[in-house]
Amino acid sequence: MSKIEAVIFDWAGTTVDFGCFAPVQAFVEVFKQYGIEPTMDEVREPMGMLKIDHIRTMLKMPRIHDCWVEKYGKEPTDEDAQKMFAIFNEKLMSILHLYADPKPGVVEVVKQLREKGIKIGSTTGYTDSMMAIVAPIAKEKGYEPDVWFSPDSTDQKGRPYPYMIFRNMEALGISDVRNVLKVGDTTSDIREGKNAGALSAGVIIGSSEMGLTQKEYRALSKDAQAEKCAQVARKFKEAGADLVFNTLEDLLKCLN
Repeated sequence: MSKIEAVIFDWAGTTVDFGCFAPVQAFVEVFKQYGIEPTMDEVREPMGMLKIDHIRTMLKMPRIHDCWVEKYGKEPTDEDAQKMFAIFNEKLMSILHLYADPKPGVVEVVKQLREKGIKIGSTTGYTDSMMAIVAPIAKEKGYEPDVWFSPDSTDQKGRPYPYMIFRNMEALGISDVRNVLKVGDTTSDIREGKNAGALSAGVIIGSSEMGLTQKEYRALSKDAQAEKCAQVARKFKEAGADLVFNTLEDLLKCLN
């Protein structure tokens, strides 16, 4: 492995909001408002993308698309997606402050990474206005990356485009993408890292891909936990992950 000069983290599901529940709740409510009840798998599949792209992707899913046509007698349009995003944005902004707590171990891991001289960056599927709510609360609770960039900084080209990673590298003064480790909790995160040419890693426990609260995860038997982790690891590896970790503490052990 190359000498890692910077670790670039995702936000929800990776460093804050165990299980990535804030956006999930908002997506479900928006589609319900339009008379369509999405499954958890449908909601979580595009997770990590720019939120408007997430809605567009869901509208193209065969079952949701067919439900829409049956209900409205026409194809869903980009204007529909934009209207849904406006409602999503309003719903998410009203609850985001409840989902900004750092995940267990994050504050300690970041401290130890910095002690090694490693810079901390971040990319996100959130917009700048969403981050204006989340970032200060995470900071109050001990987690603050050196820099972060949303798709608002890259002409709305979010994941899987690699441009937010490049913005991080520019701001952090990193000259070689091979010295960057991108860490996320969705397949979109993995593809973002791979498209940038960086080492791309998935963190399993508390991820959107796993989709469980801390309480739900802890309630599972050891065997059930291991099976869940194995399922998520397979998804990350299929998406091209170079590395897969159960927790960020495991990432630290790997760097050591």
